[in-house]
Amino acid sequence: MEGDLLWSPSKERAADTNMFAFMQRINKKYGKDFKEYEDLYQWSIDNMKDFWAEMWDAAGIIASEKYTAVIDDEKKMPGAEWFVGAKLNFAENLLRRRDDKTALVFYGEGMEEPERMTYAELYDNVARIAKSLREEGVAAGDRVVGFMPNMPWTIAAMLAATSIGAIWSSCSPDFGTKGVLDRFGQIEPKVLFTANGYQYGGKKFDSLQKVSGIFEQLSSRPKIVVVPYTEQNADISSVPNAIHLKDFMSKEEGLEIEFEQLPFMHPLYIMYSSGTTGLPKCMVQSAGGILIHHIKELMLHTDVKPDDKLFYFTTCGWMMWNWMVSTLALGATLILFDGSPFFPDPGILFKIAEKEKMTIFGTSAKYIDSVQKEGLKPKEKYNLGSLKALLSTGSPLSIDNFEYVYSGIKDDICLSSISGGTDLNGCFAAGNPMGPVYAGELQCRCLAMKVEAYDDNGKPVLDKQGELVCSMPFPSMPIYFWNDPEGKKYHDAYFDVYPNVWRHGDFVKITKNKGVIMYGRSDATLNPGGVRIGTAEIYRVVENISEIADSLVIGQEWQGDVRVILFVRLQPGVELSDDLVKKIKTAIRNNCSPRHVPAKVIPIADIPYTINMKKVEIAVKKIIHGQEVKNRDALKNPECLELYAGLPELQS
Repeated sequence: MEGDLLWSPSKERAADTNMFAFMQRINKKYGKDFKEYEDLYQWSIDNMKDFWAEMWDAAGIIASEKYTAVIDDEKKMPGAEWFVGAKLNFAENLLRRRDDKTALVFYGEGMEEPERMTYAELYDNVARIAKSLREEGVAAGDRVVGFMPNMPWTIAAMLAATSIGAIWSSCSPDFGTKGVLDRFGQIEPKVLFTANGYQYGGKKFDSLQKVSGIFEQLSSRPKIVVVPYTEQNADISSVPNAIHLKDFMSKEEGLEIEFEQLPFMHPLYIMYSSGTTGLPKCMVQSAGGILIHHIKELMLHTDVKPDDKLFYFTTCGWMMWNWMVSTLALGATLILFDGSPFFPDPGILFKIAEKEKMTIFGTSAKYIDSVQKEGLKPKEKYNLGSLKALLSTGSPLSIDNFEYVYSGIKDDICLSSISGGTDLNGCFAAGNPMGPVYAGELQCRCLAMKVEAYDDNGKPVLDKQGELVCSMPFPSMPIYFWNDPEGKKYHDAYFDVYPNVWRHGDFVKITKNKGVIMYGRSDATLNPGGVRIGTAEIYRVVENISEIADSLVIGQEWQGDVRVILFVRLQPGVELSDDLVKKIKTAIRNNCSPRHVPAKVIPIADIPYTINMKKVEIAVKKIIHGQEVKNRDALKNPECLELYAGLPELQS
């Protein structure tokens, strides 16, 4: 049941966290006696500049020049300048170690034994790639991109590029050609790293033909560096301007990396909006902002320590890849995976967790739900004794999934459902390793993030649903959008409703426990009879019905109002009978309200998802209203949109 206490750390465990140590640091320095997270959170909001100064010191930020001011104007949003005068390098902060400790462990699909790379080896590989990039003419501000699986060479290429001050951007190799061109075509890369192929579900896919097509349509004509993966010596003769990684990398040994010292706000990453309603927005994020923001979330909210082994099931097209890689700044070990999480069986990721003694397991809400529906109980089959935290993001985690984590995966684990966005490359709400877990709730609002729920009048409300806003600047905000010289796209994305307040586009509730409940995208919010309803409320009920494999809910404009339409993908062999429709509607009525009950329940063969496995409600809404969906290449399964066009059930 929503709000039920599911887990709480022992007093000893809470006292052993980085969060507790940071709280004691503040108590000692500022004469406080904070005992609970909420006290520390409020202090971080009331004393924003002091918080970020303390975070700089706690993170041990490496900088050639220290800052003269934490922020130039704490009331300015967007456009505030952070850590004025500081000069640093992002890659230098991630490559602090140069020893034989394992930095990266890589499992490609079907690999019995993983590839391992130490911190010393990673440094050497980065140094050799960086030297070659400089010889290629890459300089600070140039764009270097990856069309790569989640493998060690992707990380090495990113660190090499950012050591020079180049801007890194990436797409995963399962993106379609148009989807890649919609992104890379806007930013004109100088060098493109690609693997020769990738694997998924027991099949190998060639990337080189796709890359050749991409090259021909990129005006910048980038150098293409081909990394071996699905075969060691792929024929690249048909790929224009291409070279094998082994031939591109410098042959020199013992190279020292020349880390360019650049302003805190120097651009680091270009990230992209999903692009399901038009050309993706290119969001430029700063090196210093991402560095300190990620370390805050990893060190404090995730409790990462040097002896941890962190895994996140992600591709290089999702911001969780960028977030995960920053773990290197804390000297921990990263476990990487490329392939299907259900091949050759649904337990493959838990097998890896057992074998590697994984301590932090990150994944998506969709994965947890799928594992549960497979009937897998990992805690009965695998030794997960080392696992201390499970992270979930991508979409709201249902109450049933919360309960499954404790009944099916592990009793004593900190389940941190986290939520933020690609836009900030981080979280608004995340984990609190020294606090309890309540069913359906994200544990806390993140430190120094003034997150509130606004009602229709733009006023903050507690224990009521509202728009997620952040009314205080934070370092990882985009510094600008690419090709947006007047800042109009940036302003319209977040600040067109509440002046000087970031409106994120999520529908949320700040609970009496001071946790956060996510109700889905506010632009997909249903409005029957003028009452706002979050789609996640309906999913939490419907996807707990055994006959239903997946679902999607949208609002259809109908007779001057909005009616709720529920599409359901049924389990094999199940038909949508009158009795099942009644069962669905009754469950929604009893668990939500009469207003949540759909006017129509329609069977459908497939549900559209983005490549990052988020349901695409807006595209379906456009389809049923006869509007064009401009960018189908942003979807994992764009062909399924045709299923929704002209449905007779929607005409009455």
